[in-house]
Amino acid sequence: MRKRFIFSTILAVFCCGILMVSCGSKKSKAGKSNSTGWNYNDPNYGGFYVTQSRDQEAGPGLVAIEGGTFTMGATQENVYSEWDNTPRQVTVSSFYMDQTEVSNLDYLEYIYWLNRIYGSDYPEMINRALPDTLVWRNSMSYNEPMVEIYFRHPAYRDYPVVGVSWLQANDYALWRSDRVNEMLLIEAGILEFDPNQDKDNHFTTDGYLDGSYTGIVLKGIEDPNPKSLTGERSVRMEDGILLPKYRLPTEAEWEYAALGLIGNSSNERITERRSYPWDTDNLRSSNKDYTGKFVANFKRGKGDYMGVAGSLNDGATFPAPVTSYWPNDFGLYNMAGNVSEWVLDVYRPLSFEDFNDQNPYRGNAENLNYKDGDYMSTIQNDWNNKDNNTDYTKQMYDYGKTTLISDHSRVYKGGSWADGPYYLSPSTRRYLEEDQSSSTIGFRCAMNMIGAAQAK
Repeated sequence: MRKRFIFSTILAVFCCGILMVSCGSKKSKAGKSNSTGWNYNDPNYGGFYVTQSRDQEAGPGLVAIEGGTFTMGATQENVYSEWDNTPRQVTVSSFYMDQTEVSNLDYLEYIYWLNRIYGSDYPEMINRALPDTLVWRNSMSYNEPMVEIYFRHPAYRDYPVVGVSWLQANDYALWRSDRVNEMLLIEAGILEFDPNQDKDNHFTTDGYLDGSYTGIVLKGIEDPNPKSLTGERSVRMEDGILLPKYRLPTEAEWEYAALGLIGNSSNERITERRSYPWDTDNLRSSNKDYTGKFVANFKRGKGDYMGVAGSLNDGATFPAPVTSYWPNDFGLYNMAGNVSEWVLDVYRPLSFEDFNDQNPYRGNAENLNYKDGDYMSTIQNDWNNKDNNTDYTKQMYDYGKTTLISDHSRVYKGGSWADGPYYLSPSTRRYLEEDQSSSTIGFRCAMNMIGAAQAK
């Protein structure tokens, strides 16, 4: 009798357990709202959808840069006695950045896609994106072979693309964003690759999100909305599948990443300020296996771009492959030398005085001249006599007459294969018009880091 009672008790407990599990299975795996008590992802409770994943995936080619505070600005005396680089303390949010400069191969993939999509119908789309190979031409140098072969010959495919303007670099970043997000949707089984995409119907992230892209859609994401007719819907940004856009880094981000102070700090203290992306001011390796080897690609002195035959110093008369030399403490290659790199910012000499100490940036369209070119910053600052029809920017920046700075002057950072040691410091700043290019300027992309500040 006692055994029967024990068995009945165990059976009852087991059945209750099954019942509880069964009842629990009807609840949302995503939990319930702390503010309303309604289940998430449950059509019986309104169907408000909450994704399970909250972590952002790193996009192809990117490494995580954990943000923080640092002293931005000059690390050594300005050899030209310029006052556009005053040191000051700022904070940069965590973000992602390309481990290497964008290579010729990367950019050739972009040109190929443009040809495939636009073909002969819109040749101007391809022509607008092509690098200007004539940047290699020099009136007093025999660089003609570089004009013909540097961009397209496979020997140079892993070398940084040059001859690309700031505008072209931004177009590439937007194209890359779309290709990465398209692949993410393909890998998630949402889309199938559509070989018939053309100028009138091809995948863009914005086009997919607003419903105007009509490619080969295999399925949607589960839609618990009780009013849904199919139980599926298109992916939204809040689902966490799509990545933010690739873009150029800001000047502050680029300088912070280049210095790589994560490897030079302890207990919230910078143990030794760096002038370059490495610990010492020495431009040669301290590694016993590479004693005397240069750690970057730069111009050693007048007429010396690569050293003496049989004992080359940096080993490159022009740019070197994008993974040459040693990466800095963030794992980034060639943040000093090889090619200078475009950043997002508009150039102003006083940017380092007129700044926000959190994520400093001059480039927001409506604030390009804020405190430096707007009415308040002119010597005619008399609000009683303000003329709304006057372009006060020209009083300070009369391009081509009193200055070569304009609202289209963009900052580029770092030294190149043709620069001396001074420009290898990440703090140095120069500028060029956004539609111009050079054989010494390339670029790399960045991406916002969403959520936690600590890199994962």
